[in-house]
Amino acid sequence: MTTITEQPTAGEGDQLEPPSRLNDTLRQIMGGSAVISVLAVVIALVVGAILIAATDPTVQTTSAYFFSRPSDMLNAIWSSVSGAYVALFQGSIFDFTATNFVAAIHPLTDTLWDSTSLIAAGLGIALSFRIGLFNIGGQGQILAGAACAGWVGFTANLPFPLLLIVALAAGLFGGAIWAGLVGLLKARTGAHEVIVTIMLNYVAFYLISYLLKTPVLEAPGTTNPKSPPMHSGAIFPPLFGPQFSLTIGFVLVIAATVFVWWLLNRSSLGFKFRAIGENPRAARTAGINVNRMYIYGMLISGALVGLAGANQVQGVITSGFSSGIDSGIGFSAITVALLGRSRPWGVLGAGLLFGAFQAGGYTMQAAQNVPVDIVLVVQSVIVLFIAAPPLVRTIFHLPKPGSRKKPTPIKTLTTTEEVVSK
Repeated sequence: MTTITEQPTAGEGDQLEPPSRLNDTLRQIMGGSAVISVLAVVIALVVGAILIAATDPTVQTTSAYFFSRPSDMLNAIWSSVSGAYVALFQGSIFDFTATNFVAAIHPLTDTLWDSTSLIAAGLGIALSFRIGLFNIGGQGQILAGAACAGWVGFTANLPFPLLLIVALAAGLFGGAIWAGLVGLLKARTGAHEVIVTIMLNYVAFYLISYLLKTPVLEAPGTTNPKSPPMHSGAIFPPLFGPQFSLTIGFVLVIAATVFVWWLLNRSSLGFKFRAIGENPRAARTAGINVNRMYIYGMLISGALVGLAGANQVQGVITSGFSSGIDSGIGFSAITVALLGRSRPWGVLGAGLLFGAFQAGGYTMQAAQNVPVDIVLVVQSVIVLFIAAPPLVRTIFHLPKPGSRKKPTPIKTLTTTEEVVSK
């Protein structure tokens, strides 16, 4: 007698229900690194809002009688947080209270101007990260690039634009040589790049501080540790006219972003860089000269960071520089590279975001009396959550990257004889 039974099949005869393509795509997107970066920024803004409300005097006053009139405290919280972030927007993107269009978009050009050096340095740090090297020497490489570009800019007697090009090339050369020392020591002696780059930061700082007290970099006729002003032919011309601070340095940064993207994704050298970053032992087994790639990678990385140094003296502080010309950009660039996931376009977006924080932070302080240090706290929280993706996934219940829901077996009709025969 043949009976028909219904049961799920197993083994080779399984017929699995194919997963939904849309669900699979959404799962991959939500588990990706880009979503983690965006959510890290969102969490940081929420933390910033809490700090803004906690430091607001009106909120502190209304909290004393919260249980009798809670609406007063809630309104005070909304006023302080919304006012601060609106001021941040007005100071970094668009001032909708301005009387004319030029004044309204002036904050946007300030953001682009502030982000130029951040993006350039972030590209250099990100490139070293892709090779598997932790370049913590952004400060020293910026100082080296700025000193070389600045020295050429106030000593060479060349016409425009030749002087501008030569000074820029000197800045790239200075940063490349300073970082190339790290790659050379790493390749020849196995020295750890983190220790070497940190030590070279101190060497560059004290070396520049000393040279600023000698005729090499010191402005004549003064005892201040400051260099002479740049010749007019070495200064980056404004991009949209003298009423804006934005210069052609931003165009150079966009070109550098395109170059790094092409280098990593379209060139054989970039393929070797990425292979070493994934697994240096496997790359060495495949015939790649890892030590040589370390040197090449650090040279290019240093040149990009040197571009930030050249921009500092040719497009930001053209009246003479001191040993603080890096303005903390060397370390902020590490944050930019992390937030951008060491991808060129990601670094560009992260640099613009941090440039907006920098440009709008002072407006937020002036308009709402919010401490500008809160912007630094927001940046630090971003780094914290970028460094801990599992924490972000836990907060928002996101899937792990590459995870996929197991397909559901389809129940089929099987005869008793077929089950016995199996």
